[in-house]
Amino acid sequence: MLLLLLLFEGLCCPGENTAVPQALQSYRLAAEEPLAFRMLQTSSFANHSWAHSEGSGWLGDLQTHGWDTALGTIRYLKPWSHGNFSQQELKNLQSLLQLYFHGFTRVVQAYAGHFQFEYPFEIQISAGCRMNAPQIFLNVAYQGLDFLSLQGISWEPSPGAGIRAQNVCKELNRYLDFKEILQSLLGHTCPRFLAGLMEGGESELKRKVKPEAWLSRGPSARPGRLLLVCHVSGFYPKSVWVMWMRGEQEQRGTQRGDVLPNADETWWIFHLSHPDLFDCDSYPGHTGCT
Repeated sequence: MLLLLLLFEGLCCPGENTAVPQALQSYRLAAEEPLAFRMLQTSSFANHSWAHSEGSGWLGDLQTHGWDTALGTIRYLKPWSHGNFSQQELKNLQSLLQLYFHGFTRVVQAYAGHFQFEYPFEIQISAGCRMNAPQIFLNVAYQGLDFLSLQGISWEPSPGAGIRAQNVCKELNRYLDFKEILQSLLGHTCPRFLAGLMEGGESELKRKVKPEAWLSRGPSARPGRLLLVCHVSGFYPKSVWVMWMRGEQEQRGTQRGDVLPNADETWWIFHLSHPDLFDCDSYPGHTGCT
C-alpha cells in the first residue's frame, strides 16, 4: 500500500504545469468534438486459478498504447505516445499498472464466489477523461453487458444489472481511499497526459482520408429481387454516413454493418440494400438475376 501511495503521489503531484491548460484550450477551439483518452481492459477468468488480462490506450479512435502482459510493460505505439510526461512519471505509471493488474486478478478471484460470478466469465473496463471540464468516466461490463460505473464519488449499478451489481457497488463504496485515488488519476493525471498526446499527435489526428466505394452481390434475396452490398473502405476519421438513395429519396429498411478497422488505421463498413430496392427486370444481365 505504501508503494502504491508513493507512485500515486509521483503521478498526481508533479508540480505546477501551466502549459497544460493552454494546450487543452488551443485544441478545444480547433476540434469539432472533444476528444478522450480511453484505457480499455479485458480480463478473462477461466477458473479460480487462471486469468488473462489485456490492456490498451486510445486517443479518440486511434490506438496509442498497448500493454505487454508477459513483460508487464507499456507499449508505445506512436513516436508521440509518451506525451509530455517525464521518464520518471512514465516509470511510475508503468509500476502502478503492474500493481493494478496483479491486484485486480487476485481480488476478483477472491470475491468471485462471494458475488456468484460463474466461471468462465469476462470483465471489461473503460476508463479515462475527456477534454471538456475535463470529464472523467469509468464503466465496467460483466459478460459483455453494462454492470456498474463510477458516478462522481460513488459506484453505481447499471440499470438492469440486478442485485449482484448492487452488492458489488456496496462493497466498493466502502473503500474511500481507492475512490479518491481513481478520482485524482482520472481527474488530474489523465488530463495532463491527454494534453501532451494532443500536442504531439496533432498532425495525425487532423488527417483526412477519402473513402473508396464499390458494389457486390449480396446473399440470395427473394426470387426476382437483387440484393446489393455497398462497401466503403479506407476512410479516416471514423465518422461516415452511408445510405441507399432512389433519386433524391433515402431508402429505409437497409442493413448497415459496424464500422471496423483496417490494418492501416483507416476504417471500413458495408451497407446492404433493401430487397425491394432492385428488381431483376432492371438488371437482366447481373449474375444475381440468373
